[in-house]
Amino acid sequence: MKIGILGGGQLGRMLIQEALKYDDEFYTLDPASDAPCHNISYFTQGSFNDYETVLNFGKDKDVVTIEIEHVNADALAELENQGIKVVPNSNIIKTIQQKILQKEFYKAHDIPSPEFQVIWNSDEEITMPLPFVQKMNTGGYDGKGVQVIKNELELQDFWTEASVIEKLVDIDKELSVIVARNESGETKIFPVTEMVADPKLNLLDFNICPVFLEENIEEQINVITEKFLNAINSPGLFAIELFLDKEGKVWVNETAPRLHNSGHQSQEGNANSQFEQMYRVVKNLPLADTDAIIYSGMLNLVGAEGYSGKVIYEGMEDVLRLPETYIHLYGKTETKPGRKMGHINVLADSKEELMEKLVMVKEMVRVIAE
Repeated sequence: MKIGILGGGQLGRMLIQEALKYDDEFYTLDPASDAPCHNISYFTQGSFNDYETVLNFGKDKDVVTIEIEHVNADALAELENQGIKVVPNSNIIKTIQQKILQKEFYKAHDIPSPEFQVIWNSDEEITMPLPFVQKMNTGGYDGKGVQVIKNELELQDFWTEASVIEKLVDIDKELSVIVARNESGETKIFPVTEMVADPKLNLLDFNICPVFLEENIEEQINVITEKFLNAINSPGLFAIELFLDKEGKVWVNETAPRLHNSGHQSQEGNANSQFEQMYRVVKNLPLADTDAIIYSGMLNLVGAEGYSGKVIYEGMEDVLRLPETYIHLYGKTETKPGRKMGHINVLADSKEELMEKLVMVKEMVRVIAE
């Protein structure tokens, strides 16, 4: 099959790397000439936000998918009209890429998500009590387009563009669950992972799997995943990001309609990875076993503060000497502060050992520049 991917970043790269053991042709579209997929696929440089570019890219493919949600969904809808399969479908992409539609989707399908107010412009009165979170309607990712407004002084920095404001959750844990559904209607759910964020960068720092939760919390997550899979009416792989509050209530933060950073540890820690699963979803094949086979965790490799330019990875040789430790670099030649350059997966026999190893590896490695 000719499989087209909108976006040529690290998620597409790892999908292709996993799928190279099968017999398909992969085509990618990305605005950056040196995108991570440029040398492992049939690569087209161009904007995945441009209607005509996406239409021309997809018209001769058997199936088109995404590795970033900020794409031209109208062009994908037209490709569907022309008989091209789009995974996930254009309707769910359009719903998820707009925070306002996404929140209304949760409300319509009785999926628990923090109380919210829609703000279309600066003239509207804010009725949500402080503190609250403001999320831009479109374009936000990796901590961008999201801010916490805690007091009247911080209200001066309120964005005037269309956005959602939602009640601030008193978070105990940040969790993620990756779900998959193929065109035949088969579904599979990966074990829940816990995400530990870098408070400065607002980026995922560690994630760990499996997470042992009280039975009632597991049941809440099961209900959320069942409602979501019943509501989407589309094949796809989706990462549902969750908040567990300090009273034991689970809330959906947001959903990514694609492969996700919180599933990277599945490359070595699960019977099959999220990338294997995504390939099977795109091809409408039987879905893969998702069981966790051992304790696993992931550490993001991000550009160090104060370094921009040609990347240097300090400490990698020491990491390579460690057992059950796996390096995944993204093929990016230029680093800058906070840029995701790769990740390291770690396996262990217990959660305590896993955390010790993750902290040790984090202290061993720095992403700097020449």
